[in-house]
Amino acid sequence: MPGLSRRQFLAGATALAAATGLGLDRLGAQLATAVTPASGAPTTLLQTVLQGSVVQGQYRRLTTGPGEPYVPRLDVLGRRAGEGREASRRSLLYLAHLSDMHVIEAQSPGRIEPMIVQDHSAWASAFHPHDPLSPHVVAAMVKAFSDARYSPLTGAPMTAAIVTGDSADMHSHKELRWYIDLLDGVEVDPTAGIGDEFTGVQAWAEAVWAYRPRDPAGGQFGDYGFPKLPDLLDQAIGEPIQSVGMPAPWYAVYGNHDTLLLGTFDLSSQLHALAIGGQKSYSVDATASTILAGYAATGSALQRGADALGLALGRPGFKAVPDDPQRFLFEQRDFMAEHFRTQPTPGPVGHGFTQHNLDSGETWWKADLTPQVRAFGLDTCNQVAGPDGAVPDDQFRWLRAELEQAQSEKKLALIFSHHNSLTLENRAQRPGEHQVLHGAEEFIAMLLEFPVVIGWLNGHTHLNQILAHPGPKGGFWEITTASCIDFPQQQQTVELLDNRDGTLSIFTTVIDHASPVTPGGSGSYLDLAAQSRELAVNDWAAFPLMRRGSPLDRNTELLVKAPFDLSTISDAALESQQMAARARILAYEDGLDG
Repeated sequence: MPGLSRRQFLAGATALAAATGLGLDRLGAQLATAVTPASGAPTTLLQTVLQGSVVQGQYRRLTTGPGEPYVPRLDVLGRRAGEGREASRRSLLYLAHLSDMHVIEAQSPGRIEPMIVQDHSAWASAFHPHDPLSPHVVAAMVKAFSDARYSPLTGAPMTAAIVTGDSADMHSHKELRWYIDLLDGVEVDPTAGIGDEFTGVQAWAEAVWAYRPRDPAGGQFGDYGFPKLPDLLDQAIGEPIQSVGMPAPWYAVYGNHDTLLLGTFDLSSQLHALAIGGQKSYSVDATASTILAGYAATGSALQRGADALGLALGRPGFKAVPDDPQRFLFEQRDFMAEHFRTQPTPGPVGHGFTQHNLDSGETWWKADLTPQVRAFGLDTCNQVAGPDGAVPDDQFRWLRAELEQAQSEKKLALIFSHHNSLTLENRAQRPGEHQVLHGAEEFIAMLLEFPVVIGWLNGHTHLNQILAHPGPKGGFWEITTASCIDFPQQQQTVELLDNRDGTLSIFTTVIDHASPVTPGGSGSYLDLAAQSRELAVNDWAAFPLMRRGSPLDRNTELLVKAPFDLSTISDAALESQQMAARARILAYEDGLDG
């Protein structure tokens, strides 16, 4: 199949030079260079990060292991793969998949960390020993995707990125802004508005239940053997956190932590008042009686005023902290609106959400990532209570109609949501609500009606997992990535390839964040990200080792029957698409150099 002619190449390069501000001679020379597999990116093809030996008590360091090759999976294809596909295949799309970043502002009084005392396993997500290092990890993960901006398999440029929810950990506007800014390449200052002294449970002797790096003696973390790191909290807020920004346009969907407090509870008037106030709880009794008791109260302005006054006067189990109005707990529409306060590059403005979403209140969207691949971003979060989700009937019917159109237009379809098929059964509703909430079985059955659906990308469970969904018309792959908060703190890239033999391959490549395996104490954001990963592998309540998944869930080649004749996608069209992505990345690289 012929590619671009010389005339078409020059015309395309000229248009891209004008659009990006790059010199035509330089851009043309770069685009004329053949695409080859990238090397050196921090993928697990090169090495893996594994639990190491015990150094104190039960506390372990990390070590490196050999890289993991791609494992072919034929569960959906149902037959042997073609032997010659490696030589003939061509890349249709290379994208980044991020999920469950859980950006945390650890000093916020709107957090409910002491609830971990109630039950360390049940409330493990309320507190992690590495909470203050969360934004550093996200910045290090963004750098990893920057380093992997060209495919390690084919050399194709990264065209898009998807964030499948749980971006702001505790519903704080400040966390929401930090996540958007880190992906946009805007520095984050942890001290903005509150001063340069760490004020949080990890700095307070009264919070014996927490990991206190200045003196971890006593409590479960000290008994476990967590190390004394006297400078860690000062380092966590000592410098603004730099970010290189994502190298490709990124899109976002809601997660349960972007919908409910701790991904589970509605936002009470007490919590609204607490989040922006000057008192932070360090005891489970204070948290349970003052904060969680608010669910029996009204959310009226009078109630909010009474709550704020009570906190200002001081209550047992609280300590004074700087107040900050930017910590307010955002409402559902605010999540979408903040995605319009973004940098023009990498874009797009709204990151999947459109003006229609703001006007209508609909929280789902569609976007063409390339002329051949259409993405559908869903909101599977329950608005009432509980961490798990379902697919509301309005979205279910909308998606069915859209997939019918994609089928008729011969568009490959990717589904993006926060919840996966194992967590899609939450049908909680408020009294008087009657909309049908569809569970996993109905949802999967609907997707199987449309052969153009080849992949469903999601998160929520903080582990690497890939499930096959075969069907009489073909089938699709469900791809769940891990998180940035729990070990192994990994994300992934996903690449679609046409094998030119009637099959498609979806390659998943697990990415470690771009930090050293062993922290060195320098206090740089990459070193602090390394420290976070080491602390996370020792966070026993989070079941860290099982979250890596099996080799069948990490670096894989997932084969599926092509839903239509892919030769209708010309080589010239793909070459033109890659030229545009390469030009955008070249402009991005100029920004890094600048």
